[in-house]
Amino acid sequence: MAEQKTQLIEKEIKTAVVNGRNLPLGLKYAIALSNFIGKKDIDLAIKQLGEVADMKRAIPMRGEIAHKSGMMSGKYPVKGAKEFIRLLKSLKSNALVKEIELEKYRLHAIPNNAPRPYKKFGQGRMKRCHVTIKLIKRENKKNIEVKK
Repeated sequence: MAEQKTQLIEKEIKTAVVNGRNLPLGLKYAIALSNFIGKKDIDLAIKQLGEVADMKRAIPMRGEIAHKSGMMSGKYPVKGAKEFIRLLKSLKSNALVKEIELEKYRLHAIPNNAPRPYKKFGQGRMKRCHVTIKLIKRENKKNIEVKK
């Protein structure tokens, strides 16, 4: 008797991911930039990071940092903004190749520590971080009634 093989048909989830390894920026700036672009569209994030690179918009940051107009405290991480713009453009092209509708997705960025190499002659250590940026599908929020 011939055995019938059952095939599980899994729904293919389309996502686009870009990994930035050993980026030359500190973890504090990477966290602030990740929080800034989180839950936004790609085009809006690229536009706003371009304003940061031109020093027209500040990134909100925590800690003992001077206050900026329109927010409590912030800085202009120009190098970090340029690195994030490069990663976001790569992510956008990855999504277009996979035929993902960008309007239905939002950004999710995860920064992590990277190995810190020594500077020349062992004078000190350089700051490095890894950043992973994903496109996550937006959830449709339904009105949920809370019973008391």
